Amino acid sequence: MCLGVPSKVVVLNDLMATVEAYGQQRDVSLILMNEPVALGDYVLVQVGNFAVEKIEPERAKEALEFMAGINLDPEPGSGTDSSAESPLDSKQVGLS
Repeated sequence: MCLGVPSKVVVLNDLMATVEAYGQQRDVSLILMNEPVALGDYVLVQVGNFAVEKIEPERAKEALEFMAGINLDPEPGSGTDSSAESPLDSKQVGLS
């Protein structure tokens, strides 16, 4: 299964973009996009650093908040408490 991470476009450079999610930035290719992308748009980024779809900001916010709240620790019994409050808030995921 592949999980697309909603990321905000912060820099555009032809068919490349710098995107931000959870306070981290990375460069992604826009070569697979079938519609124009502008600064401030949210895109889904998949493994391999390819943006594959533009999404509405509200949908991006909901997905980022959900992803921040789930336990992604692959080690059972490692002491990670999935019921603990997420350390990420809307400002940290760039949604303010």
